[in-house]
Amino acid sequence: MAIQFFFKDQKVTLMFRTALKKFVNEIFITEGKRVKSLDYVFCSDEYLLDINRTHLKHNFYTDTITFNLSETPLEIIGEIYISVERVRDNAAGLGISTNEELHRVIFHGVLHLCGYNDKSSKDQKEMRAAEDKYLRLYLK
Repeated sequence: MAIQFFFKDQKVTLMFRTALKKFVNEIFITEGKRVKSLDYVFCSDEYLLDINRTHLKHNFYTDTITFNLSETPLEIIGEIYISVERVRDNAAGLGISTNEELHRVIFHGVLHLCGYNDKSSKDQKEMRAAEDKYLRLYLK
C-alpha cells in the first residue's frame, strides 16, 4: 500500500495520517479493489483550476479532481487533487467543519477510483450515501 500526501502551496491540518491511510486502504478492500499507488495533492484553487482547464477542458473551480491511472480495474493507481481553499469555502457554506468536508472529499476521490460516479442524480445519491457511510465509520 503506497498512499502519500503532498502539499502544494497550501497548508492544511491533516491529523492521524497513518490511521487515515489505513482507513483509505480499507475502503478499497471493502469495495473489492487493491490500492497499488495513490497520491493526494492538497493545493490552491488556482492550481486545481489550471489542472481542470488543461486536462478536463473545464473553466471552473472545483474541490477535487481524481485521475485513475490504473492498468487493471482491480489494482488501483491514482492521483487525487484537492483544493484546500474550496474545501474551506464549501465547509463554511454548509455549516460543517473543515475537517469533515476535507475527509468527505478524500473519500470522494477514493470512491471515484472504485467506480462510483456523480454525473446523474441517481449516481450523486449513491456517491453521497457511500461518502456518508465512510465518514461515519472514520469520524466516530
